[in-house]
Amino acid sequence: MQYNESEFLIETEVPNDEVITSRTDLEGNITYANETFCEISGYTLDELLGKPHNIVRHPDMPKSVYKELWETIKNGNQWTGVIKNLRKDKGFYWVRAIVSGVYKDGKLVEYKSLRSPIEYHEKLEHQRLYDTIRNKNGEKVRKIIYE
Repeated sequence: MQYNESEFLIETEVPNDEVITSRTDLEGNITYANETFCEISGYTLDELLGKPHNIVRHPDMPKSVYKELWETIKNGNQWTGVIKNLRKDKGFYWVRAIVSGVYKDGKLVEYKSLRSPIEYHEKLEHQRLYDTIRNKNGEKVRKIIYE
């Protein structure tokens, strides 16, 4: 299946009454995804299970955000932040993510992520922030041109 670049501009709204839930093994491979995650991301459960969670990483996201996330959760703390994710069809969706470890008998066994919708002004604020961070870090920055 092929996509044209304009499809990167199609946003899927996360419903206000939904929570996207997933779990990963310690390497970040998906071990569980709820129905909402499948529906919003455009993937089937079979397409998600066993895949790295970064299958939904949007190219607008600065690498430093994920570096901070991994450092935080590997140190046993909960990370909260705003994420722009990439759908299977190359569209996108914005969420507030809470990521933390899951422990059994005091031992870290997996990670869990709960994601919920955010308001329009937060999306705009974070898109601008992430564009600034990517530019500062020498990462590619999106550019939209209409001819």
